[in-house]
Parts: sequence; C-alpha cells; structure tokens
Amino acid sequence: MRTTADRSDGALGTSTHHVRETRGIEPVPDAERHAKTRALLPTWIAANITVLLLTMGAALAVSYGLNVWQALAVGLAAPVVSYGLVGLVGIAGKRGGAPGLTLSRAVFGQRGNLLPGSLIWIARWGWETINAVTGSYALLTVLNVLFGIRSNTFLIVATLLAFVVATFAISGLGISAVRTCSTWATWLFGGFSVLVLGHLVADTDWGRVFGQPAGPTALMITGVGLIAAGGISWAPSAPDFTRYLPRTASSAAIVRNSVAGACVVVLPLILMGAVMAVSTPDLATATDPVSFLGTILPLWIAVPYLLIALVGMLLINAMSMYSAGFTAQTLGIKVSRHRAVAVNAVISLVLGGVLMLVATSFMGSFIAFLSLLAVAFSAWVGVFGADMLRREAYDAGALLDTTRTSAYWYRGGFSPAAVAAWALGLGSGLLFSTSDWFTGPLASNNPVGEYGLGWVATVAVSFLLYAVLPKPAVAPVTQPAKGPATMAV
Repeated sequence: MRTTADRSDGALGTSTHHVRETRGIEPVPDAERHAKTRALLPTWIAANITVLLLTMGAALAVSYGLNVWQALAVGLAAPVVSYGLVGLVGIAGKRGGAPGLTLSRAVFGQRGNLLPGSLIWIARWGWETINAVTGSYALLTVLNVLFGIRSNTFLIVATLLAFVVATFAISGLGISAVRTCSTWATWLFGGFSVLVLGHLVADTDWGRVFGQPAGPTALMITGVGLIAAGGISWAPSAPDFTRYLPRTASSAAIVRNSVAGACVVVLPLILMGAVMAVSTPDLATATDPVSFLGTILPLWIAVPYLLIALVGMLLINAMSMYSAGFTAQTLGIKVSRHRAVAVNAVISLVLGGVLMLVATSFMGSFIAFLSLLAVAFSAWVGVFGADMLRREAYDAGALLDTTRTSAYWYRGGFSPAAVAAWALGLGSGLLFSTSDWFTGPLASNNPVGEYGLGWVATVAVSFLLYAVLPKPAVAPVTQPAKGPATMAV
C-alpha cells in the first residue's frame, strides 16, 4: 500500500509526527530535508559501540606485539582513514537524497548495479551475523555473572533469537528510531567507558604497560587495515544517513562529524583493549570475545557495561539491516523495506547459530571475515568515489526508472567502464589478500600483501581505472526531487 506520510526528517532531522519511517528507496524531496550535519556525530558513535574493539586492541598488543603508543597511533589512524572515506561517500546522500546503492545505479547502470549490490548485500549478512553473535555472548555473560546460569545450546539459540528480534524491531521502525536509540546509547556507553577507564587506571601495572617494547612498523600498518575494515563496510550505507540533509549542507561537516563520531569510540576502546591485554593476554584469542569483561571488571561495572554494549551492538545491526533493506529493494526484490529487513534478520539468525554452535574459533572467523570484507566494499568505494568527482547531482526519475528509457540504462543496462573497473579492482584486491579462508597468490613477498593492504589496492585500482576509462557523459538532471511524495509502507 502507498500513503502520503507526515514529514519524515529521519535520524538526522527534526521531530517527526510518525516515529516509523515509511520512505523507501525513492529520493527524499527537498521539502523534507531538514536534517543537521551535527547529528551524524551520535550516528557514527553508535555504529562503533562494540566490545569487539577491546578484543582487537588486545590483538594489537598480543598477536602483533605493539606497545601502547603504537596502539594509540593505530587506534587514531584507522577511524580517520575508514570514516574519512565514509564521510566523503556520504556527500552523495545530500546531492541525491537517496540510499547509496540506489545512487549507485547512476554509476554502474540499472543492471550493472546488481553486481556490486548483490556482493554488498551478501557481505552484510556476515557483518550482521558477527554482531548478533557478539550481542548474544554479552547476554550470556550477564546471565552467568548475575545468576550463575551457564551457556548451553538452548540458551545460545534463545539469546540469539532475542537479539535478532530486537534488531528487527528497531530497524523496522526506521531511521528516526535508530537516531533516538543512538543518542541514549552514546551517552550511556560513554559514561560507563569512563568508569571502566577509571578502574583500569587504578588497577593496571602501568610500569609494565609502558615497558612493553615496540613492535614492527609493518604490523602497525596491518593493524590499521584490520580495524579500518569495519569502518569501510559502512561506506555504501553512508548516503542512507545523509539523504535527509539539505543540498546546502556543508560537505566538510559531513566528513568531520563522521570521523569524529568514530574516533570517539574506536580510539579509547582500542587503547583499553591493549592495556587489558597486558594482564589478560588470553583476551586476544578468546573463543568468547565478551565473557572476559565479567571476570576482570567489578560486577557493578561489568553488568551495566555489558548491557549498554549490548544496546550498542543492537544499534549497529539495526543500522546495517536498515541499509540492507534498501539494498534488497535496489536489487529489484519486490518487497517493502520492512520485509527486506526481515530476510536479513532470518539469515543472521541462521548463520549466527552456525557460528556459535559449530565454528571452533570466533576470533579466527571474525578476522578472516574482516580481511575479505574490506576488499568487497572497497571495489564499490573506488568506482563510486571516482564518479562523485564528475557528478554533482542525480536524476531522481532516472534512478527509479529501471527500463530502457532511463538515463542510467547506458549499454544494455550496464556502464562498461564502471563494471570493468569494479571487477578488476575486486580481483586485484583478492590477489593481495590473506586470511584463514583464502590466500591470494600475491599475498606475500611484497609490501601490499604483507601489510594487509589488499583493500587499498582495491580502492586504488578501481578508482584509477574508472577515472581513465571512457564513460557515458553525465546526463543533465531533469527531475530534481521537490515537494511531498508518496512513500512505500
């Protein structure tokens, strides 16, 4: 059914008459775009509230042998690099007022867009599964430390189901609900992180921490790439959260708030993880990446901190599923966004059960996934970013017209330059990538492979190829989005 809704300014806008957002992939009319760039700050803070960053910080100290100063440098560089890209791609949202994978039709063509769109949609399943499993572990840890209830198959399934259902409920309400939850989670998580930091300051052997020798510079670069991978995965979704911004919004502010929001969370959690690892080295390789908090923190800090972290992971998954719903619609799946979100919820439930009940190493699976995730998303980022340099606006009518009459039909529905640059960039990145699941033939004996920079090679190759290949001329915009429009329910 279609209905005309009251103003839907979304997560970045002003107050709305309806909490539930009903707009689909159609560009947001100018009349509804009243958002503020400063609201991107809590959005990207919430997108990083995960205790997995503590474990990754510990891995820098234990597995990579970095000292606290090197961990500080990695924890700062990773969000600046990854969310700098996220912010830059987010500029397209204010230009076109549509989700990222919908705007991508203008780059790849109506049919060509199905190739990167399908890969990104599948990759989201893995990211949502990782977060669902981490949230389930957090809930299991709380049950254990409070009531002595030990994990079993029934509890694993029950907690995983509860997490996925809650995620679906939040993301189904739409961007306004995500925005409200993000603001509260930001303040609560920040407050309890200060308590955890205070506990660490009081109980840590700082002489031992600062006495750690420096590790290889090469592993610092590898660490930046590993942590940046999670941020890069948000790049195709960046316009989803900036499409309610007016066209006059500051591009610099979009990038600045995206980077700042990530740094506020990533830097301190990476440092805390590296410090914790000095006294708890098993943290870096724990099968369960969450339960350690129940043993090294006082109960009065551990329980609320885990519960707030659980909310943070719910929000990360809600944001991901929110965008995944748009991706499914962009791929031509004829369902409402809410039903598309439900599909992702079921998939993450099934895959999460497999990871918790069958897989032998959570962290091994997580790091292998991150290594390949960055490459999958970076190919799209390179092509889309290069196209942004020549395209200032998007034709709303052409974005939604999937027939031969669309200005974005190109050759048989494909833009040969974009598809070729994407495919070759993706292939190049995989050649240099290494993980527990896959090792490319160029993953060793060169700095790109040894430093874990396959995703950098992907961005560079896809960007440069698209820049130099002959492309269709940018069609003039004939149907800018203006005034009220109907919205899919």
